[in-house]
Amino acid sequence: MTPNLRAARAEDASALGQILFQFQHQHDWMPELYTQDDCEHFCATMIARGWVTVVCSGHDVRGFMARDGAEICALYLAGRSTGRGIGTALIDHAKATETQLWLRCAAANASACRFYRRHGFVEAARSGGESNEENIPDILYVWPREALA
Repeated sequence: MTPNLRAARAEDASALGQILFQFQHQHDWMPELYTQDDCEHFCATMIARGWVTVVCSGHDVRGFMARDGAEICALYLAGRSTGRGIGTALIDHAKATETQLWLRCAAANASACRFYRRHGFVEAARSGGESNEENIPDILYVWPREALA
């Protein structure tokens, strides 16, 4: 599949909210803090701010990235969309428009941590979760390595 990237539209909020809602239910380390409506509202807010890029296959949204400048606020893929180049396409798109990027990733999300390291992100700091709503330990990743200086 060749990823088809585009700016998110208001009508994508439901699909993005579904992806986000399903993510919190797929991982036992992720607390279930949000309803599907909460997730859709959150996604609609990010879309309205112009932060979101989606990857589509036909009419179906397969994944999305929300970015506020250099900060990657969210990167989530639909169900069985991992391993198909979708996350890589989103990261490459962000790298093409920014000279540095940073994000926080749940430390328990081992596959995401591996993904970011594989794409050149390096660990800059760790927290015990006091700075995120989920209250779970996280890792600050930066790209490129020179951003640590």
